[in-house]
Amino acid sequence: MDQVELLSERITAVQLDRKRNRELQRRERIFNDKVRTIGLDKDAIDHQVKERREKDQREANELKVYADDLLCSDHVACVLEQRQKKDERLLNEAIVQFRQQFQQTTCRREFDLNDPELLKKQEGVRILPGLTGEDLAQKDRLRNQQEQLRVWSLQQQEELERAKQQLQEKVHQYDQSRLSLDNRALELQKMEEQCKRATAIATKNFNLALAAEITNRRLQEQHEEEENNQTDILNQLNGDLLMENPEQNVSVLGLSRLRRDCYKGMSPKELQQYTQYQLQQAEDRKSAVMKQREKELQEHHEHMTSARAALLLERQQARFNKELRRALDNTNAQLAQAHDAQKKQLQDLSTNIPDERYFSQFNTSSR
Repeated sequence: MDQVELLSERITAVQLDRKRNRELQRRERIFNDKVRTIGLDKDAIDHQVKERREKDQREANELKVYADDLLCSDHVACVLEQRQKKDERLLNEAIVQFRQQFQQTTCRREFDLNDPELLKKQEGVRILPGLTGEDLAQKDRLRNQQEQLRVWSLQQQEELERAKQQLQEKVHQYDQSRLSLDNRALELQKMEEQCKRATAIATKNFNLALAAEITNRRLQEQHEEEENNQTDILNQLNGDLLMENPEQNVSVLGLSRLRRDCYKGMSPKELQQYTQYQLQQAEDRKSAVMKQREKELQEHHEHMTSARAALLLERQQARFNKELRRALDNTNAQLAQAHDAQKKQLQDLSTNIPDERYFSQFNTSSR
């Protein structure tokens, strides 16, 4: 006679195996002197150590990212400082060159009065006609001196205009170079942000695809298992052993006795009870599958929450970079204001045009 293994027997066997394994684990814990005398949960301690190491690793990664940002900021500050020093050096060299070319001692208005080589330049001593000490050419000399001063003033004004124009061109070139460098820095920052965003999106898509694949595989396995269970149940119900005529089971000893050699299956009432029992087991199985599915959905929600937290962390890093960029722009604005103030001071020093009070202090006497 074929041996039929019922579902209840298999469940009982699984429970016995689980109880046997639990008893073996408990025996190992009890007979282990170290665990019994110290009284520590080694699995829990190992889990805590693992969590602590993961936390330290995350903090080390965050510190490394922050240090990289600081190094980048320091590098930008050093570049700006070197650029400012170079501009100041070029400006000082331009000022010195301008003074050497256009502000020499021989070009001064009062050089003819303080010329140490004046007597050597004269062609001997001439006795002016008239009285001794009388200056007969005073009016002509004054007129020539005024004309010469007017020419010198016009020349100085033209030179000042040219110097202002050159200074404006240099300032314009400096502004253009600074704008180009700032634009390049912004482009590099945008490229870095796009790369980070693309990496985060790719990681998120990969995690979602992996979670969907795992979910589909588990659902397919559960569906196949349910189909196999239902097929097994139907085969058992519609088999030759269970579909035989039950009237042959009656023994000659009475209705309550059955013949083992002629047993053809259960009665309709017993079959109905057995079917109800099988349906109840199927319902229990479905409820267990639904609980497992809810658990998987909860795990998927936790994965989505972690991905959202990573995205929020990335946005926080972007806000930090934006604030750093704003501080750098403020520093550049302060440097520009200082440069404008210095330029204005130079303009005030170089536009001091003499008036009549300055000329009236010369040639007040004949000596």
